[in-house]
Amino acid sequence: MAKPPGLILAGGLSRRMGGGDKTLKELAGETILARIARRIGPQVSTLLLNANDPTGRFGLDLPMVPDNLPDTPGPLAGLLAGLEHVAAHVPGATHLLTVPADCPFLPADLALRLAAAAGADGSACAASGGRVHGVVGLWPVAAREDLRRLLVEESVRRVDGWLARAGTATVDWPAEPYDPFFNVNTPDDLAEAERILEAYPAA
Repeated sequence: MAKPPGLILAGGLSRRMGGGDKTLKELAGETILARIARRIGPQVSTLLLNANDPTGRFGLDLPMVPDNLPDTPGPLAGLLAGLEHVAAHVPGATHLLTVPADCPFLPADLALRLAAAAGADGSACAASGGRVHGVVGLWPVAAREDLRRLLVEESVRRVDGWLARAGTATVDWPAEPYDPFFNVNTPDDLAEAERILEAYPAA
């Protein structure tokens, strides 16, 4: 499989961070979002940003892909927007890699390992420490119509509902010495991420 396009899902509302956008909090002098873009960029053919704020506040020169469903129905809406954008604007792309905007330690082999598990027309997502990370995944562009039906006609918004429908394979990463899918939602999480980075500068 050729390098897929990638999409950073940044459509959340950061309710638990206690002020400010969690994606714009800094680790080692760069925002979490910029760090994610730097880690994922080499793994994809083009990098997109799913966000619903057109003001340019993210500080990255990435094409914006807003949700195209009302009432902000969660990360699956971002995935759908990404799949439909790729179908329309990235000819020849068969899959889309998605990652959340709050995981600063994403692995360098993410796209390769997910592609190996997904095969030519399947889907795969990451797992670690006994947990499945459903929004860290590789998805066939051809699945977009099924996802739209799930969201619009069946009103299913839970990510695990989509994983079951798509028959998604899981790929496990070790969670030690740190979890590569550690996500920053709260000030305490940000402090823990700083401790991880201090102990493991290459994280």
